[in-house]
Amino acid sequence: MPEGKVFEVLLVEDNAADVRLTQEALNETKLPYQLHVARDGVEAIRFLRREGEYADVPTPELILLDWNLPKMDGREVLGEIKGDAALRSIPVVVLTTSRAAIDIAHAYDLHANCFITKPVNVFQFFEVISAVEQFWLQTATLPSTRAKSGMSN
Repeated sequence: MPEGKVFEVLLVEDNAADVRLTQEALNETKLPYQLHVARDGVEAIRFLRREGEYADVPTPELILLDWNLPKMDGREVLGEIKGDAALRSIPVVVLTTSRAAIDIAHAYDLHANCFITKPVNVFQFFEVISAVEQFWLQTATLPSTRAKSGMSN
């Protein structure tokens, strides 16, 4: 990992308790990151497209996406992300309470990079977030959002 590198992560989650748990779990990893939170699907798309108050936000290297969101659900958000040439290379991990086979199939049909059912147990939740962080931010080689977009974030 390059010296001074801070990973940009967008969490799209409407449940305040799950936001807090995710923050705490990421803090346990000791990886330098900046967590951005969108509380609904519309806010997530505005963030990703840098609209309005989000004009100066960095492009995330990873998106953690809840499936059941207000205003615009995770299915719609995922479809927007993967249908947009400027966003589609950002890995999207669907992180949801759903275990439904139809949701899993739909997520992969929409080109989700991963589908994870949130564990109910707090310790297992921390392990899942640690595994996501380990794979997506330490093991996998991700496309450079700076090189792709020509931005200086």
